[in-house]
Amino acid sequence: MASERLDRIIAPPAPRPTDDPLVPEAGDLLAAVAQYARTFLQTARPMRPRAPEQLKDLLGGSIPTAGHDQEATLRNLIAAGEAGLMPSGGSHSFGYVVGGALPIGTASDWLVSLWDQCAAVYDTSPLASVAEEVCESWLTDLFGLPASTVMGLSSGCTTANLVCLAAARQHQLAAAGWDANDQGMAQAPPLTVLLGQHTHVSVLRCLRLLGLGGHIGVVDAGDDGRMDVRHLAELAGRAPGGLIVCAQVGSTDCGSIDPLTEVGTITHSHGGWLHLDAAFGMWAAASPALQPLLNGLERADSWATDGHKWLNTPYDCGIALCAHPDTFRAAVGFSADYLNSTPRAGRDPMDYRVEISQRARALTLWATLHHLGRDGIADMVERNCEAARTFAQLLAREPGIDLLAPVMLNQALLHIGDEATTRRIIDTLNHNGSCWVTPTTWHERPAVRISVSNWQSGPHSAEDTANAFLRAYRDHRSP
Repeated sequence: MASERLDRIIAPPAPRPTDDPLVPEAGDLLAAVAQYARTFLQTARPMRPRAPEQLKDLLGGSIPTAGHDQEATLRNLIAAGEAGLMPSGGSHSFGYVVGGALPIGTASDWLVSLWDQCAAVYDTSPLASVAEEVCESWLTDLFGLPASTVMGLSSGCTTANLVCLAAARQHQLAAAGWDANDQGMAQAPPLTVLLGQHTHVSVLRCLRLLGLGGHIGVVDAGDDGRMDVRHLAELAGRAPGGLIVCAQVGSTDCGSIDPLTEVGTITHSHGGWLHLDAAFGMWAAASPALQPLLNGLERADSWATDGHKWLNTPYDCGIALCAHPDTFRAAVGFSADYLNSTPRAGRDPMDYRVEISQRARALTLWATLHHLGRDGIADMVERNCEAARTFAQLLAREPGIDLLAPVMLNQALLHIGDEATTRRIIDTLNHNGSCWVTPTTWHERPAVRISVSNWQSGPHSAEDTANAFLRAYRDHRSP
């Protein structure tokens, strides 16, 4: 059946009118992919890979000697995709924090690949450079950040955190008379990094890469997952050297938002730099109803978020923002004679990120922002948050299921039994394809985390999934 479908998608070559370049020939690869895309998007799929055990046979073996024709390669790739892809872009996908590509995101991303721009310097793509500047202006306004804020695009929130924390390190060491770029870190003045108990592992990874792994203090959190500001003040008061504080806007497990105004006041009263890991929660700023939860967001010095989570751009799209342009460029910018072949007519995107060469991510980000606008983003965010609340209400009323933290945004965190019971229920749900959910641990208790971050998800998909969840729970709960 799959082979017959592929035969229909990739038809034999046929004569093509030469007077209209927009008419695809029957066997054209781009036309084939477009036809497959229509079929893919119109086909209901269970929330699980169909046959991942076939992938090694479909993709593996020795590297080809003579190679294959393009149609055979495309046929093989589609067959592998049908066997092993995770349909994480569906409305019943609630594992980790994975968005789903909006149609405008997919279409514009195809253009990015078609145009194949190298978004390194202005010369290599004026289009990408200007689009990135426009997105910077739009996001600064959307999030209510200082007018001086600059933006860099990266592969994800990990590298966005990395460049922001590099700027924080640069700034705090410079205040002590030390240039990390020229003098390194071996004999640098002391720095202290304070972060919350539930800080995402990517922040810890970045701190290690920056040579700050041994300078970390952990701030206690309450039962709601939010940073304890009294403990923060205590640790900041006795921190040696320069201070960097990392707070969260939407923690991974329960979506909690640290008390940003108080955290900002404490950090800056000690001359510190406040960085916010806001991988998904920052988009709540677009909603008038939810924005008060983010009061104090503008007081930070840097922010890291993702487009491919709650904004629902295609993967990948990380966004680094910094209120101190000179410091940001000093930390990650660079130059070389071979990169300065002509006078610049615009800014160089590479001065605001880790990578030099990069696909023109700004075009897909621009298209998504242009399509949704402030109201569209707010509607999507509010609908997802309503779905998370619906989940919590429907599941927590079941005897034996406990809501472990308040639903602040789009995350519902639930205790459904011991570790073995939790695993059985999750495996059942994920195996039968009714939805995709993932486990975690909260205060040493096994838990299941439901993250609603897809543009198609709302209360309707929450109700469907809650019913499937309750059936699995009643079948597998411990006596």
